[in-house]
Amino acid sequence: MLCNATDAEDIVQEAFVRWLQASDGEIQSPKAFLSTVVTRLCIDQLRSARARRELYVGPWLPEPLPTDQRQDLTETAILGESLSFAFLVMLESLGPLERAVFLLREVFDYDYAEIAAIVGKSEAYCRQVLHRAHQHLEQRRPRFEVSRQQQERITSQFLDVSLGGDMQGLLNLLADDVVFVADSGGKAWGGPKPVHGADNVARGVLGGRRFLPPGIQGGIEEVNGQPAIVGYDDGRPVIVLLLDIEGERIRNIYQVTNPDKLHGIRTGN
Repeated sequence: MLCNATDAEDIVQEAFVRWLQASDGEIQSPKAFLSTVVTRLCIDQLRSARARRELYVGPWLPEPLPTDQRQDLTETAILGESLSFAFLVMLESLGPLERAVFLLREVFDYDYAEIAAIVGKSEAYCRQVLHRAHQHLEQRRPRFEVSRQQQERITSQFLDVSLGGDMQGLLNLLADDVVFVADSGGKAWGGPKPVHGADNVARGVLGGRRFLPPGIQGGIEEVNGQPAIVGYDDGRPVIVLLLDIEGERIRNIYQVTNPDKLHGIRTGN
């Protein structure tokens, strides 16, 4: 919902406080009470966050979240598609209420009566909101599914050709309309605006190597349920690259170097 672990922890803490302060009469159903409190706190947080982002330096991306490849993500809906980085980026196209209704219905499988009570709107209105959310997201969804093996192979190839300075090899991996988005928050290296087009992105990726720390180490790790490139400087995570792949080509590259968003990445050796 929030795409930020720290904000999510704050919401859970506040919800727990309200749970402790509530009278027995207010809690007829623990699930309904907590769902309502958490959802409404998240909506308020998203609205205030959007205002703060007007002052954010450069593009804003979700916070990368380490995951375990051994975990069966199909067992828990929230750890399925809803965890992927590209999906979280797509959620940014939705308003706070749209996002809440969409996640409650499509990820947590709440019925419309429950959703209406949680967000304080009519069932008919919630249906309209969900329809709009689907329209927004369908415009941004990839047309072709990508297997785990494809993700691993293309991510590995991208890392190899990037480190090797192979311009043609990199161009062979990029979609013609690829977009590169870098979130530095003004606290690390990263472009102030998204870069569009295969040639521009390839030149930016290869040229950006000069900003990497001299002793950077790393490789491919599991982040947001997919293979990602993670780099460390003296054991400290300094960069995460996630690829949004469609078919055999990369259509989006997401780079996070803002140190405030890398706290969740494990410390390297």
